[in-house]
Amino acid sequence: MAKPPANRPPQGLPDREALARFIREAGETDVAAIARHFGLKGGDRRALRQMLKSMQGEGKLGKRGRKGLAEAGALPPVGVVDVVERDADGDLYVRLAKAGGDAPLVRLAPSKGEGPAGAPGMGDRLLVRFEPLEDGVFEAKIIKRLGQSAHKILGVVRKSAREVRVEPVDRKSRDTLVLTDPAAKDLRDGDLVVAQMGGQSDRRFGPKYGKLLEVVGREDQPRAASLIAIHTHGIPMGFSEQAEAEAKAAPLPKLGDRTDLRDLPLITIDPVDARDHDDAVYAQTDDDPNNPNGWVVWVAIADVAAYVRTGSALDREAWTKANSVYFPDRVEPMLPEHLSAGLCSLVAGQDRACMAVRMTFSAEGRKTGHRFVRGLMRSAAKLSYEQAQAAVDGEPDDTTGPLLDPILHPLWRAYLTMKKGRDVRSPLAIETLERRIQLSPEGEVLSITPRRSLEAHKLIEEMMIQANVCAAETLEQRKTPLIYRIHDTPSQEKLFALGDFLSTVGINWSKGQAATTKRFNELLLQTRGGPHAEIVNEVVLRSQMQAIYTSDNIGHFGLNLDRYAHFTSPIRRYADLVVHRGLIRALKLGDDGLSDHDVARLTATAEHITAAERRAMAAERDATDRYIAAFLSDRVGAEFEGRITGVTRFGLFVRLGETGADGLIPVSTLGDEYFVHDDRAHALVGERTGRRWRLGRQVSVRLREATPVTGGLLFDMLSEPEAADPNAPRPRLGIRSRSGPPRGGFAKAGRPGGRGKRR
Repeated sequence: MAKPPANRPPQGLPDREALARFIREAGETDVAAIARHFGLKGGDRRALRQMLKSMQGEGKLGKRGRKGLAEAGALPPVGVVDVVERDADGDLYVRLAKAGGDAPLVRLAPSKGEGPAGAPGMGDRLLVRFEPLEDGVFEAKIIKRLGQSAHKILGVVRKSAREVRVEPVDRKSRDTLVLTDPAAKDLRDGDLVVAQMGGQSDRRFGPKYGKLLEVVGREDQPRAASLIAIHTHGIPMGFSEQAEAEAKAAPLPKLGDRTDLRDLPLITIDPVDARDHDDAVYAQTDDDPNNPNGWVVWVAIADVAAYVRTGSALDREAWTKANSVYFPDRVEPMLPEHLSAGLCSLVAGQDRACMAVRMTFSAEGRKTGHRFVRGLMRSAAKLSYEQAQAAVDGEPDDTTGPLLDPILHPLWRAYLTMKKGRDVRSPLAIETLERRIQLSPEGEVLSITPRRSLEAHKLIEEMMIQANVCAAETLEQRKTPLIYRIHDTPSQEKLFALGDFLSTVGINWSKGQAATTKRFNELLLQTRGGPHAEIVNEVVLRSQMQAIYTSDNIGHFGLNLDRYAHFTSPIRRYADLVVHRGLIRALKLGDDGLSDHDVARLTATAEHITAAERRAMAAERDATDRYIAAFLSDRVGAEFEGRITGVTRFGLFVRLGETGADGLIPVSTLGDEYFVHDDRAHALVGERTGRRWRLGRQVSVRLREATPVTGGLLFDMLSEPEAADPNAPRPRLGIRSRSGPPRGGFAKAGRPGGRGKRR
């Protein structure tokens, strides 16, 4: 706790202004320290407590720890933060992990002398030191990345004749350990292990001692990438014997009080490599004469609530995991396989318990009504997106041929009708290029290819969005608590930064005009197909806030919806399971609905699953980075075309067009002059020549280093900088570019802040 200011005010109960000033200068204090400082006793102490309580109620003070008090929004000297935002230039911003959305955003500084070694990304949790700059602005400096236990490290064994060392895979960690236990002698050089600090009395200097806990693989194994990500980010693995036993004891579903939907030809449409199937769809024309040319659309979702009861071991472990985590070579599921790939997966031709919603749409695509049922269904077919799309495009196969007229064509016509309503709503239409990593049976990367965006994807997405809206509407109408999926409007700071960038590529953007999805979509349409389309998409994406879970609704900006909840993936998201239980409770569909215990912890659950989602995103990104680095490791020295996607004080991030991989070009290799990061021009500008490296520019690079165990890529720049802008003022101070290799490590492969849409 910080020491109080040395100056002593007059004795006696202070007024509010003096009290607030003392707390502000102390940074963090408590009632006892305040009372001592002002010399308060007896009744004055009681009055002080009342004054502090009143100031807390007004939001002027916040609690820190069990007893600490601080000015609302004040930052501690050291804190645990989540990486929650990224600006147009790729700089990351953090927020105190347990302070809620009102805590200030703070820019994350690169570690001194290391550049972005082991660069953090969106969703990472860090221990940082907050350091003041000027005008009340703070900067966060990384002390260490968190995720796994602070006393354990995941590392690679390096053996010598004298000792066995473990070098951490996280390049920001300096905790190299010397293993002291007898089991270490059986290790091989290159083993991937989990070790714990401690053992014999630690040395004062040099590496610390450690104890071997687990051998998890080999650094040269292709599948090591996922293992490293799981351990580094503290992803819970496996299930207890009790949870597995509960899953295996689950009975086959029976009709009972359920609505019989087995004659309804629902089908699943999923990625070709999908590991579970939790949603099925069907559409037919509406025979209601009051809805001419309208459609009825059914969405059926696996009834996970029937098997995962509140208070059970399955429920406790599903809550802890909060979501499934997907890697190129494996999945760490939220539920045991007996459920996730068995009784809760809508397997074709087998009876499955489901929660289903019947939605009606007018000829203009407006939803006119809906109702939920708890049913028993039997999927008519399992299709991949590519398979369904090919059939509708005139190339059916033996499976899809018989489904065209009765199922697929009606689904597509219903979607085209729904699309009319979607177009009126105008949700955000950012186009993100996702990559698919294809692995051999042995886990070697065979190829990295773009994922095609098909109409079949949009069909399923729109039907799932509408089902999610129905769930939120029903629970609100029945006054049943729920967890919303919300997405806030972009901040003014982000809109101003977007306008600054767009001006560098000759596009006008009125900074004072309100942010709407329609306005963003007009910008994206204006640039689509042009030379700046990719980077404009990227910067518009960076200008958005992150979607989160909460029990308080503010709507979903990106989807342009007033209310939205996740209902359609309860196999892999705990949020959806909570919504299912809410519907069961609200509609009196069973005794396994939302319990009072669930309701009491709704806010805590929303915060927990939001943090777990970010943890999963960070782990998935890290594993992908390592696979990409492994794929490129035998191409060191090769030349590539890429685009500058990040401009920071320590260098340039470049994304390769061929694989979508991102790597770093350190500022130290860009030329023999000082460079300044001009945040308004989104460029590194040479102090002497004024030449610049600008965000979005197409460049040629050479791969200098690729390190699979860390996911690091390092490039050399082959292109020349752009000429000086004669209208731009020359900067005076900057970061000197040095020849030779950087003093730090690598940028992570992939991209500076992760990719992908999670609506």
